[in-house]
Amino acid sequence: MNETSISEQTPAEPGDIDGPLGVGDRLSLGVAARLSRYLQVLIQARKMGRETISSQELAEYTHINSTQIRRDLSGFGKFGKRGVGYRVDSLVTEIRKILHTSGQHNIALFGAGHLGQAIASSDIFADHGFRIVAIFDVDPDAVGQKHGGVPVRALSDLEAVVREDEVVVGVLAVPASAAQAVADQLVEAGVKIIFNYSEQLLQVPPEVTVHTSSPAVDLLYALYFYLA
Repeated sequence: MNETSISEQTPAEPGDIDGPLGVGDRLSLGVAARLSRYLQVLIQARKMGRETISSQELAEYTHINSTQIRRDLSGFGKFGKRGVGYRVDSLVTEIRKILHTSGQHNIALFGAGHLGQAIASSDIFADHGFRIVAIFDVDPDAVGQKHGGVPVRALSDLEAVVREDEVVVGVLAVPASAAQAVADQLVEAGVKIIFNYSEQLLQVPPEVTVHTSSPAVDLLYALYFYLA
């Protein structure tokens, strides 16, 4: 099993400061997770029409120590200006370069139920350069329908879609009982990254990465720090 929970990629708590990271170094799990959090806030700030943002504001939105934020970003260049803060647009571009997520990446979504429809209709992936190119479902009545402008297809089309659309990520919005079977088909089709919204523990080859997102686990984590 080669599985990582998103909740395990928790940014450092205030006072827990990582050392500087050189441009040529491979990102640690903690740094990558924090940069992703910064990017999420920056994209939302840009939607709100913000042109600049300070490290203190980033700290308030991400609950990451502002010193850690400045240290993370200064390891890759001089992005901020004292008294002004960071320019939102340029920092979005730079963080995407650091995370190697510039450009567009294609996603195949599995499950056209309530969760799948919500994901397909949301801009949560599009904001970060991910495009849902196909939705798959085993229900014959769902095949042919469109959600977020994307048609639902039969699972028999999976291999052709992965090859023709160069799908890099498979997103599972299916019941836990169906998740392993879908994951097996994704692996067989050549997909190397699986984003799992189910509670199922997936068995995949070592070269395939599974990220599991669990709102319940995230809530438990938040509750712990509230009660502690």
